[in-house]
Amino acid sequence: MASRISLLPSARVEPSPSGSFSSSTARPPILNSQNVAAHLQSLYNTKLNELERDWRDRYTFFLEHGLELRPRYRPGWTPSWLGTTLDPAYCTDSIEQILYMVLDAKRLRDGTNVCIKRIEPESKTEEVNIARYLSSAQMLRDPNNHCVPVWDSFRDPILPHVEYLVMPILRPFDSPEFCAIGEVVDFVTQLLEGMEFMHRNLVAHGDLTTQNIMMDARPILPGGWHFVADMYAPNGHDELTPLTRSDHPVRYFVIDYDCSLRLRPGQPHLVTEFGGRDGDPPEYTSRNPYDPFKIDVFTLGNVFYKDFYQKYEGLEFLASLIDFMKTRDFRQRPTAQVALQYWYNIRTHLDVAIARWRLRRRNESFGERVVLDTVAVARQSIHSVKRLLGSEKRKAGWSNT
Repeated sequence: MASRISLLPSARVEPSPSGSFSSSTARPPILNSQNVAAHLQSLYNTKLNELERDWRDRYTFFLEHGLELRPRYRPGWTPSWLGTTLDPAYCTDSIEQILYMVLDAKRLRDGTNVCIKRIEPESKTEEVNIARYLSSAQMLRDPNNHCVPVWDSFRDPILPHVEYLVMPILRPFDSPEFCAIGEVVDFVTQLLEGMEFMHRNLVAHGDLTTQNIMMDARPILPGGWHFVADMYAPNGHDELTPLTRSDHPVRYFVIDYDCSLRLRPGQPHLVTEFGGRDGDPPEYTSRNPYDPFKIDVFTLGNVFYKDFYQKYEGLEFLASLIDFMKTRDFRQRPTAQVALQYWYNIRTHLDVAIARWRLRRRNESFGERVVLDTVAVARQSIHSVKRLLGSEKRKAGWSNT
């Protein structure tokens, strides 16, 4: 199955109450003791792992396509900490790539950091064709298109069945976590609009789950982040201090089409053996054909349920939408268009005053609740003063009311 484009190399790091990602106390980059330096440096590989060597061997190939890989993948790379007392943790070339199918690069013509995805299907799929189709100029003009744009694609110089897609660098949609109710409303709206767009263009995603929903986090992390160690700044060791979605709205994207299906106009919406990692849709237990578009509706409803409704208080307005989208009989389950209109009706009746209400985790301790409520009140006070003084510009999105 496809995986997230942006990768976490270790356990998840949650935002602290101050808004930054918590981490251990920073160590000085220069180590005073040669013995300590030697010990720490021995913990880091001085050679590329087997998966990374394939990328290194294609360094020149990617340069020919206007893409420069990180220094770690240059032929003849020597670790920058060797022969010094530098702590490798402060050297960006010490960070190994974990997943084989993705790597970051710099686009030479404008310096933009991009993600390169290696497509090496075990069986024939329409992933590349669908990705290109949804990124065509006509498709990109639709504001409801939330499919990750593909900026370039080309074949491997050695293995003709392998292709590469060049895309923007994105983050998991919930990293950092959501802070306010209005941010959830904005997320639900964007994802329902994005699903309706795909279905209107006869593409069923097939794996519309948590792992395949990402965000362009540049508005809340304007300084960027490291592609692999994405809880840190691009230098690989400075803490990130994200801004809030409420004040800096983000855009969410659907990725990975290895399970996707594009139907022809007039083709019956009935298939078998279709779907991804979410095993909850009831039709999977039957041998009868089912509607692939209704699978997407169910699995996205599951995202709303598991990632929001189960996790946070104060989202009761999602209950009827989730129940509707997870109707057991797919014949009675709404289409993406009907689910979107149903949601628009719910949203119309929401009081915009709740947009900046803090999201409260159901499992928060009393101490956590006191601290987080205090921070939320302070943020709201600052926002109110800025609005009163007219120093804050209105931005697009329901959450920044």
